[in-house]
Amino acid sequence: MLKKSLENVLSPKESEELISAFDQIGDIIIVRIPDSLLAKKKIIGETLLEEVKIARSVFYQASAVEGDFRTRNLEILAGEDNTETEYKEFGCKFTVDVENAFFSPRLSTERERIANLTQEGEVVTNMFAGVGMFSIMAAKKKKCTVYSLDINPVASKLCEKNIKQNKLKGNVISINGDASQIIEEQLLDKSDRTLMLLPERSDEFLESAINTTKNGGIIHYYSHIHADKKIDAGKLSEEHYLQVTPVQSEILDSKIVRAVGPRYYQTVVDVKISK
Repeated sequence: MLKKSLENVLSPKESEELISAFDQIGDIIIVRIPDSLLAKKKIIGETLLEEVKIARSVFYQASAVEGDFRTRNLEILAGEDNTETEYKEFGCKFTVDVENAFFSPRLSTERERIANLTQEGEVVTNMFAGVGMFSIMAAKKKKCTVYSLDINPVASKLCEKNIKQNKLKGNVISINGDASQIIEEQLLDKSDRTLMLLPERSDEFLESAINTTKNGGIIHYYSHIHADKKIDAGKLSEEHYLQVTPVQSEILDSKIVRAVGPRYYQTVVDVKISK
Protein backbone atom coordinates (compact mmCIF):
# COMPACT_ATOMS: atom_id res chain seq x y z
CA MET A 1 0.00 0.00 0.00
CA LEU A 2 2.78 2.43 0.91
CA LYS A 3 4.63 1.98 -2.39
CA LYS A 4 1.41 2.29 -4.38
CA SER A 5 0.46 5.50 -2.59
CA LEU A 6 3.87 6.99 -3.44
CA GLU A 7 4.01 6.04 -7.13
CA ASN A 8 3.89 9.71 -8.15
CA VAL A 9 6.44 10.78 -5.53
CA LEU A 10 9.27 8.25 -5.87
CA SER A 11 11.16 6.79 -8.77
CA PRO A 12 10.96 2.99 -9.24
CA LYS A 13 14.46 2.68 -7.74
CA GLU A 14 13.53 4.79 -4.71
CA SER A 15 10.31 2.86 -4.29
CA GLU A 16 12.34 -0.36 -4.08
CA GLU A 17 14.50 1.21 -1.36
CA LEU A 18 11.50 2.24 0.68
CA ILE A 19 10.46 -0.14 3.41
CA SER A 20 6.93 -1.00 2.37
CA ALA A 21 5.59 -2.03 5.77
CA PHE A 22 4.49 0.66 8.16
CA ASP A 23 2.52 0.59 11.39
CA GLN A 24 -0.97 2.02 11.57
CA ILE A 25 -2.04 2.39 15.20
CA GLY A 26 -5.47 3.91 15.62
CA ASP A 27 -5.33 7.15 13.63
CA ILE A 28 -1.51 7.35 13.71
CA ILE A 29 0.90 6.06 11.05
CA ILE A 30 4.54 5.36 11.91
CA VAL A 31 6.85 4.94 8.92
CA ARG A 32 10.48 3.82 8.68
CA ILE A 33 12.41 5.55 5.90
CA PRO A 34 15.83 4.51 4.55
CA ASP A 35 18.61 7.11 4.83
CA SER A 36 18.67 7.50 1.05
CA LEU A 37 15.07 8.81 1.09
CA LEU A 38 15.18 11.08 4.14
CA ALA A 39 15.29 14.16 1.93
CA LYS A 40 11.78 13.21 0.77
CA LYS A 41 10.37 12.33 4.19
CA LYS A 42 7.99 15.31 4.31
CA ILE A 43 6.38 14.55 0.97
CA ILE A 44 6.18 10.88 1.96
CA GLY A 45 4.36 11.87 5.15
CA GLU A 46 2.01 14.29 3.41
CA THR A 47 1.15 11.70 0.75
CA LEU A 48 0.35 9.08 3.37
CA LEU A 49 -1.84 11.47 5.33
CA GLU A 50 -3.79 12.25 2.16
CA GLU A 51 -4.09 8.62 1.02
CA VAL A 52 -4.97 6.97 4.34
CA LYS A 53 -8.28 8.64 5.07
CA ILE A 54 -8.57 7.72 8.76
CA ALA A 55 -5.04 8.92 9.58
CA ARG A 56 -4.67 12.00 11.77
CA SER A 57 -0.86 12.00 12.04
CA VAL A 58 2.15 10.54 10.22
CA PHE A 59 5.41 10.13 12.15
CA TYR A 60 8.89 9.09 11.07
CA GLN A 61 10.54 6.69 13.51
CA ALA A 62 13.83 8.50 14.18
CA SER A 63 15.25 5.96 16.65
CA ALA A 64 14.82 2.35 17.65
CA VAL A 65 12.90 1.38 20.78
CA GLU A 66 15.54 1.67 23.51
CA GLY A 67 16.30 2.22 27.18
CA ASP A 68 14.68 0.82 30.32
CA PHE A 69 11.45 2.67 29.51
CA ARG A 70 11.35 1.18 25.96
CA THR A 71 10.62 4.47 24.22
CA ARG A 72 11.49 5.79 20.76
CA ASN A 73 11.89 9.16 19.10
CA LEU A 74 9.23 10.09 16.56
CA GLU A 75 9.34 13.06 14.19
CA ILE A 76 6.06 14.51 12.93
CA LEU A 77 5.88 14.50 9.13
CA ALA A 78 2.27 15.48 8.57
CA GLY A 79 -0.89 16.14 10.55
CA GLU A 80 -1.34 16.61 14.29
CA ASP A 81 1.70 16.33 16.58
CA ASN A 82 0.09 14.09 19.21
CA THR A 83 1.47 10.61 19.92
CA GLU A 84 -1.49 9.38 21.97
CA THR A 85 -4.28 7.46 20.23
CA GLU A 86 -6.96 4.85 20.78
CA TYR A 87 -6.37 1.31 19.58
CA LYS A 88 -8.84 -1.59 19.48
CA GLU A 89 -7.99 -5.28 19.43
CA PHE A 90 -10.13 -8.41 19.97
CA GLY A 91 -12.93 -6.54 21.72
CA CYS A 92 -10.66 -4.45 23.97
CA LYS A 93 -10.03 -0.70 23.80
CA PHE A 94 -6.64 0.76 24.67
CA THR A 95 -5.18 4.24 25.01
CA VAL A 96 -1.57 4.09 23.81
CA ASP A 97 1.26 6.60 23.51
CA VAL A 98 3.34 5.40 20.58
CA GLU A 99 6.40 7.47 21.53
CA ASN A 100 6.48 7.39 25.33
CA ALA A 101 5.37 3.83 26.20
CA PHE A 102 6.12 0.51 24.53
CA PHE A 103 3.47 -0.79 22.18
CA SER A 104 3.57 -2.99 19.09
CA PRO A 105 0.57 -3.81 16.89
CA ARG A 106 2.57 -6.73 15.48
CA LEU A 107 2.06 -8.84 18.62
CA SER A 108 -1.72 -9.17 18.26
CA THR A 109 -1.67 -12.88 17.38
CA GLU A 110 0.58 -13.61 20.36
CA ARG A 111 -1.65 -11.59 22.69
CA GLU A 112 -4.64 -13.66 21.62
CA ARG A 113 -2.67 -16.90 22.05
CA ILE A 114 -1.67 -16.05 25.62
CA ALA A 115 -5.22 -15.00 26.49
CA ASN A 116 -6.50 -18.35 25.24
CA LEU A 117 -3.83 -20.30 27.16
CA THR A 118 -4.59 -18.53 30.44
CA GLN A 119 -6.84 -20.65 32.66
CA GLU A 120 -9.72 -19.67 34.93
CA GLY A 121 -8.48 -18.82 38.43
CA GLU A 122 -4.83 -18.42 37.45
CA VAL A 123 -2.48 -15.82 38.89
CA VAL A 124 -0.33 -14.31 36.14
CA THR A 125 2.76 -12.12 36.45
CA ASN A 126 3.34 -9.94 33.37
CA MET A 127 6.86 -8.69 34.04
CA PHE A 128 7.16 -6.05 31.28
CA ALA A 129 3.55 -5.15 30.67
CA GLY A 130 3.74 -1.81 28.86
CA VAL A 131 0.24 -0.32 28.62
CA GLY A 132 -1.26 -3.62 29.77
CA MET A 133 -2.46 -5.21 26.56
CA PHE A 134 -1.48 -8.83 27.31
CA SER A 135 -2.77 -8.43 30.88
CA ILE A 136 -6.12 -6.92 29.94
CA MET A 137 -6.81 -9.33 27.09
CA ALA A 138 -6.22 -12.31 29.39
CA ALA A 139 -8.47 -10.84 32.09
CA LYS A 140 -11.12 -10.00 29.50
CA LYS A 141 -11.43 -13.66 28.55
CA LYS A 142 -10.73 -15.41 31.87
CA LYS A 143 -11.44 -14.87 35.55
CA CYS A 144 -7.77 -14.57 36.46
CA THR A 145 -5.59 -12.16 38.45
CA VAL A 146 -2.79 -10.46 36.52
CA TYR A 147 0.02 -8.48 38.13
CA SER A 148 0.94 -6.02 35.38
CA LEU A 149 4.45 -4.64 36.01
CA ASP A 150 6.36 -1.92 34.18
CA ILE A 151 9.19 0.42 35.13
CA ASN A 152 7.93 3.20 32.84
CA PRO A 153 5.50 5.45 34.78
CA VAL A 154 3.77 6.59 31.58
CA ALA A 155 3.10 2.96 30.63
CA SER A 156 1.77 2.15 34.11
CA LYS A 157 -0.60 5.14 34.09
CA LEU A 158 -1.93 4.16 30.68
CA CYS A 159 -2.36 0.60 31.94
CA GLU A 160 -4.48 1.89 34.83
CA LYS A 161 -6.60 3.89 32.38
CA ASN A 162 -6.99 0.87 30.11
CA ILE A 163 -8.09 -1.33 33.01
CA LYS A 164 -10.91 1.12 33.76
CA GLN A 165 -12.16 1.36 30.19
CA ASN A 166 -12.52 -2.39 29.61
CA LYS A 167 -15.06 -4.74 31.16
CA LEU A 168 -13.01 -7.60 32.59
CA LYS A 169 -13.91 -11.02 33.94
CA GLY A 170 -10.70 -11.06 35.93
CA ASN A 171 -8.58 -8.52 37.79
CA VAL A 172 -5.52 -6.60 36.57
CA ILE A 173 -3.26 -4.94 39.13
CA SER A 174 -0.88 -2.36 37.64
CA ILE A 175 2.38 -1.86 39.57
CA ASN A 176 5.00 0.68 38.52
CA GLY A 177 8.61 -0.23 39.23
CA ASP A 178 11.49 -2.59 38.50
CA ALA A 179 10.11 -6.09 37.90
CA SER A 180 12.87 -7.88 39.81
CA GLN A 181 12.44 -5.69 42.87
CA ILE A 182 8.64 -5.95 42.85
CA ILE A 183 8.84 -9.74 42.59
CA GLU A 184 11.37 -9.95 45.43
CA GLU A 185 9.23 -7.77 47.70
CA GLN A 186 5.68 -8.82 46.76
CA LEU A 187 5.35 -11.70 44.31
CA LEU A 188 7.55 -14.63 45.33
CA ASP A 189 5.94 -17.96 44.33
CA LYS A 190 2.70 -16.15 43.40
CA SER A 191 2.34 -16.92 39.74
CA ASP A 192 0.84 -19.85 37.85
CA ARG A 193 1.95 -18.22 34.59
CA THR A 194 4.69 -15.65 33.95
CA LEU A 195 5.24 -13.53 30.84
CA MET A 196 8.73 -12.27 29.95
CA LEU A 197 7.99 -9.81 27.17
CA LEU A 198 11.45 -8.26 27.00
CA PRO A 199 13.16 -10.55 24.46
CA GLU A 200 16.44 -8.64 24.30
CA ARG A 201 17.03 -9.07 28.08
CA SER A 202 15.29 -12.34 28.97
CA ASP A 203 18.43 -14.04 30.28
CA GLU A 204 19.00 -11.14 32.68
CA PHE A 205 15.53 -11.51 34.22
CA LEU A 206 15.08 -15.29 34.07
CA GLU A 207 15.92 -15.79 37.75
CA SER A 208 13.22 -13.27 38.72
CA ALA A 209 10.72 -15.01 36.46
CA ILE A 210 11.50 -18.31 38.18
CA ASN A 211 11.21 -16.66 41.60
CA THR A 212 7.65 -15.44 40.94
CA THR A 213 6.51 -18.71 39.34
CA LYS A 214 5.13 -21.52 41.47
CA ASN A 215 6.49 -25.04 41.28
CA GLY A 216 4.79 -26.55 38.23
CA GLY A 217 3.98 -23.10 36.81
CA ILE A 218 4.53 -21.94 33.24
CA ILE A 219 6.97 -19.33 31.95
CA HIS A 220 6.64 -17.78 28.50
CA TYR A 221 10.26 -17.01 27.68
CA TYR A 222 10.68 -14.55 24.79
CA SER A 223 14.03 -14.06 23.10
CA HIS A 224 15.71 -12.84 19.93
CA ILE A 225 17.43 -15.56 17.97
CA HIS A 226 19.54 -15.68 14.81
CA ALA A 227 18.69 -18.54 12.45
CA ASP A 228 19.97 -19.09 8.93
CA LYS A 229 16.80 -21.07 8.24
CA LYS A 230 13.49 -19.77 9.58
CA ILE A 231 12.31 -23.30 10.36
CA ASP A 232 15.19 -23.69 12.87
CA ALA A 233 14.43 -20.59 14.98
CA GLY A 234 12.04 -22.27 17.44
CA LYS A 235 14.37 -25.20 18.11
CA LEU A 236 17.37 -22.89 18.53
CA SER A 237 15.46 -20.82 21.09
CA GLU A 238 14.58 -24.00 23.01
CA GLU A 239 18.24 -24.99 23.07
CA HIS A 240 19.25 -21.54 24.29
CA TYR A 241 16.67 -21.59 27.10
CA LEU A 242 17.83 -25.02 28.28
CA GLN A 243 21.43 -23.75 28.36
CA VAL A 244 20.63 -20.75 30.56
CA THR A 245 17.87 -21.98 32.90
CA PRO A 246 18.89 -23.03 36.43
CA VAL A 247 15.76 -25.15 37.03
CA GLN A 248 14.32 -28.34 35.61
CA SER A 249 12.05 -27.42 32.73
CA GLU A 250 9.65 -29.21 30.42
CA ILE A 251 9.35 -27.62 26.99
CA LEU A 252 5.68 -27.33 26.12
CA ASP A 253 5.93 -25.39 22.87
CA SER A 254 8.05 -22.93 20.91
CA LYS A 255 7.32 -20.67 17.97
CA ILE A 256 8.35 -17.60 16.04
CA VAL A 257 6.42 -14.54 17.18
CA ARG A 258 7.67 -12.28 14.38
CA ALA A 259 10.68 -11.51 12.20
CA VAL A 260 12.75 -8.59 13.50
CA GLY A 261 15.43 -8.53 10.80
CA PRO A 262 17.15 -10.63 8.14
CA ARG A 263 17.52 -14.14 9.64
CA TYR A 264 16.64 -12.67 13.04
CA TYR A 265 13.47 -13.61 14.91
CA GLN A 266 11.55 -12.94 18.09
CA THR A 267 10.62 -16.33 19.51
CA VAL A 268 8.76 -17.68 22.52
CA VAL A 269 9.39 -20.88 24.43
CA ASP A 270 6.62 -22.08 26.75
CA VAL A 271 8.10 -24.06 29.66
CA LYS A 272 6.74 -25.79 32.76
CA ILE A 273 9.24 -25.49 35.60
CA SER A 274 10.01 -27.66 38.60
CA LYS A 275 11.81 -26.19 41.60
